[in-house]
Amino acid sequence: MESSESQDHKTAMRRALELAAKSPLRPTNFRVGAILLRLEDGHVSAEGYTLELPGNTHAEECCLLKLAEEHSTTEEDLAAAVKSPHALYTTVEPCFKRLSGKLPCVERILRQKAWIKRVYVGVLEPETFVGKNPGRQLLEDGGVQVHYVPGLEEEILAVAAAGHTSS
Repeated sequence: MESSESQDHKTAMRRALELAAKSPLRPTNFRVGAILLRLEDGHVSAEGYTLELPGNTHAEECCLLKLAEEHSTTEEDLAAAVKSPHALYTTVEPCFKRLSGKLPCVERILRQKAWIKRVYVGVLEPETFVGKNPGRQLLEDGGVQVHYVPGLEEEILAVAAAGHTSS
């Protein structure tokens, strides 16, 4: 029987998966959903999904941009505005490299490590676009705990890769 804590993690990951399913189908993106949850009370501070906002945005990036707007600040200055510790739930491991040249999600999270204390992932990033992802190690080396939430891998990968053409 699953503990209530592991069930809570799975519930949050299921919500992130629902968000991922809102992402438009594109052959060059994974459809990812993300949630920022305040640790002290489980309040959802922000949600996001791939390409939700203009500019080839990733799910984690959308969460941070929306939270920054809510706090009338920039993503760069968000750590000064958010004081409560949070967890980030993301269906796919945060990227360490962006082919578009934009700031990778791992670096975005590390900029917020004063308040993003944990990252929960549903699956490791498939090697489709950028190869092996050392993001987990980079986050842990930077002081952010990374945890795996098992049990939804097949669903997450089906949503993530929808719209990709098979060769």
